Amino acid sequence: MACSLHLAWDDGLTAYNFGPQHPLAPVRVELTMALSRELGVFDAPGVSFIDAEPASDDLLKLIHDPGYIEAVKRAGDTLIGDEHYCLGTPDNPVFEKMHDASALVGGASVAAARAVWSGETEHAANIAGGLHHAMPKHAWGFCVYNDAALAIAWLLEQGAKRVAYVDVDVHHGDGVQAMFYDDPRVLTISLHESPLTLFPGTGRPAEVGGPNAEGYAVNVALPAGTDDSRWLRAFEATVPPLLSEFQPQVLVTQQGADTHLLDPLANLTLSLDGQRRIYSAMHKLAKETAGGRWVVLGGGGYELVQVVPRAWTHLLAEAAGVDIDPGVATPDAWRGFVRERTGEAPPLYMTDGRSPDFTPFDAGFDPDDPVDQAIQETRKAVFPSHGIDPSL
Repeated sequence: MACSLHLAWDDGLTAYNFGPQHPLAPVRVELTMALSRELGVFDAPGVSFIDAEPASDDLLKLIHDPGYIEAVKRAGDTLIGDEHYCLGTPDNPVFEKMHDASALVGGASVAAARAVWSGETEHAANIAGGLHHAMPKHAWGFCVYNDAALAIAWLLEQGAKRVAYVDVDVHHGDGVQAMFYDDPRVLTISLHESPLTLFPGTGRPAEVGGPNAEGYAVNVALPAGTDDSRWLRAFEATVPPLLSEFQPQVLVTQQGADTHLLDPLANLTLSLDGQRRIYSAMHKLAKETAGGRWVVLGGGGYELVQVVPRAWTHLLAEAAGVDIDPGVATPDAWRGFVRERTGEAPPLYMTDGRSPDFTPFDAGFDPDDPVDQAIQETRKAVFPSHGIDPSL
C-alpha cells in the first residue's frame, strides 16, 4: 500500500565530509539517492521532497551548549581543532564550514519531524541524518550535532508528550540516550553490539534511565557474531511490547546499516535481507503504535558501495510503500555511476540471497544462548517499569 513520504533533501547534505580517508563518506548518501531514483522510489504516489534549511543557533541550543556551537563555528573557520570539544580528533576531524554542514543535517531532521507532526505526511526521512553520538558539549563518534536528538527536542517543544526513539545502528545510541535519560516523555531503545567489543563502550542493560524516567532507556547489547535470526528474535522480544505499552505520538528511528556482515567497523553478521525485515517491522510498528507518524533517519554504515545504498534504498522504498523485489538487478545506469564515483565494482542484485526467519523468544528461553541472555537481561531491567511481565 502506498504511503505518503516526504524526503528532506538538499545537495548540501553531502558537504558533511570529514575528508577522503574518513570512513563516514558522503558518497554512500549520493549512491543511495541515485539508486532510489533509478528504481522509481521517488516516482511513487505520495512521495515528495521538502527543503532542508540549516538549524538556527536557537534551535541547536535545545540540545547543545552555546559554547560548543561557537567552538564548531570557530573550528570550521580556522581549521584548528579544539581538544576540549573533541574537535580535530581522528574520529572528528575539522573541515571547512563544518558548522554549516552539520547544522544543515540537523535542520533536515527537524524538517522531517515537522512534516510528520503537522500532518503533512505520514512518514518523513532524512537519510543523511542519524548522527546519534554527538553530546551536548562535544563531538563524538563522527557526529558533530545530534540531529536525531534535535528532532525529538523540537517535537517536545511543540507539545509532544510521548516520543519513541528506536536505534538499530550497530553502535549504541549514546548521545540520544544521554540527552533524554531523565525524561519520561522520551523512550529510547537501542539494539547494538555489546559495549565489551565495540565503541562507544556504553549501552548496557543496567542503563535504564534517570530517577524520573526509570525504564525509559532500553539497551539490548548483542554479542559479536549475532546474525539475522538472532537479531530479529531480540528485536521482536523487546521493541514491540514496549512500543505497544508506550503508544508514542511519533516514532523516530535511526537505521544505521553497519549491522551488516561486510561492515568494516563492527562485528555483527546481518544480511541485507535481514535488514529489510527490520524496515518492514519498523513500518508496521509506526502504523500500529504511533498512528503512522514515522521519522526515518540514516546513521552508520561503512561498506559504502555493497551495503549502504542497497539497504537504504530498501528503507526508503518501505517507507514509501514501494515493493522492490529483492531479486531485481541493480540498474545499469546506477552501476555505471558507482564505477564513475568510486572505481569499485557495484553489487548486481538487491539481495544477499538470504531468507531470514526467527523463532520468537516467547516460544522458549535458552539460558545457554548469549543472545537469549541479553534479551532476558534487558526485559528484566525495564519491562516491570512499564507494567509488562518479563517472563511472558
